[in-house]
Parts: sequence; structure tokens; C-alpha cells
Amino acid sequence: MSHFCRRHTVVILMDDKNKRQLEEKIEQGQWKPTWKDIILYSFLGILFIGQVVLCFLFYNWANLDVLLYIGWTIFAFSMVLGMLPRMAFQAKGKAPEGKSWIQTSVLVDSGIYAIVRHPMYLSFILLTISLILISQHWLSLIFGIPIVIYFYLSMGREERSSIEKFGDDYKRYMKRVPRMNLILGIIRLLRQRENKQS
Repeated sequence: MSHFCRRHTVVILMDDKNKRQLEEKIEQGQWKPTWKDIILYSFLGILFIGQVVLCFLFYNWANLDVLLYIGWTIFAFSMVLGMLPRMAFQAKGKAPEGKSWIQTSVLVDSGIYAIVRHPMYLSFILLTISLILISQHWLSLIFGIPIVIYFYLSMGREERSSIEKFGDDYKRYMKRVPRMNLILGIIRLLRQRENKQS
């Protein structure tokens, strides 16, 4: 699990005062995971690895080829979607020198971030769903549910953190760009471009 995901797993589970203190430690590189963090990361990691193993052991278990093809399509899309945030952050995020590309100093609202607010979390959710569809085994569904819930909750925490960091700019961004609805995001983006041209 990436540093980005580990960081937000911990932050979701804390009250506001402790969250601010933790985020300061993270930014200064002083954060060390607790045993609770390690258990949570291990649990999520085991579930994800379990899903991958189930894809090998029970590939197309229910013999529903349509679901299999949809699963592989979603898998490919999630891989592409997962790479786009890094490109957007590196191009527009203005991370301080020597810091990670995710530590942006400005609100990035272009590229994939003009369509959805949380493309990284959405890509992890779609990846999890794709593994369920590829294996079609009930255990894969059971393994996938906690992963999807975790990433969905991470979106809310990330939004609260971004509001603290960027203030009203982020609130306006939230009104303009959907959390994870790609279709609505594309429609809104096209409408905004049409309005600018007229």
C-alpha cells in the first residue's frame, strides 16, 4: 500500500486535534506507524493479495464471460486512471523541492482533477471491483467490500484535509467537480468549456 494510502488510513481514524498534529508530523517526516496502523495496513494488504490469488485460483469461476470482459476493461481503465493523478500533480501541483509529488502547494483542478476530485481512490476502488468480476468468486466479493469502504471513507477525510489546506477554493472546487462520478464529471467539464466559448 502506498505512502499516500497509509497516511490517510491513519488520519481517518483520529479526532481533529490529533489529525492536525499527525499531519504536521507526516509533512516533517517524523511520523511512525502505530501497531493499530500496522494491523489495519496488514489487514487491507492481505485482503487485496487474497483477491489477486483468488483471480488465479478461481479465474472466471462462474463462467460469466460478460463479467470477465467487463472486469478486464475496468482493470485496464483503473490502471490508466491511477497514473493520471501523478501526471497532474507533477505538472501543476508545485510540490516543494525535495517533497513527494502528492504534497502539493496549490489546488490542482486540471487534467483528471477537472473530472473527479479523487481519481487515485477511485482507481483503487475500480481495481478492487475488477478483481471481483474477474474471479467471480464469493470470497473475492467479501475481501473487496472492506477495501472499497476504506477508500470511500478516505475520500471524505481527504476532502476535510483539503478544505483546511485550501479553504474556500476547495469548497468551490467541490461544487464544480464530483467526488467520483466520472460521467457527471465529463458532462460538467464539457458544459464549462461550452460556456467559456459562448
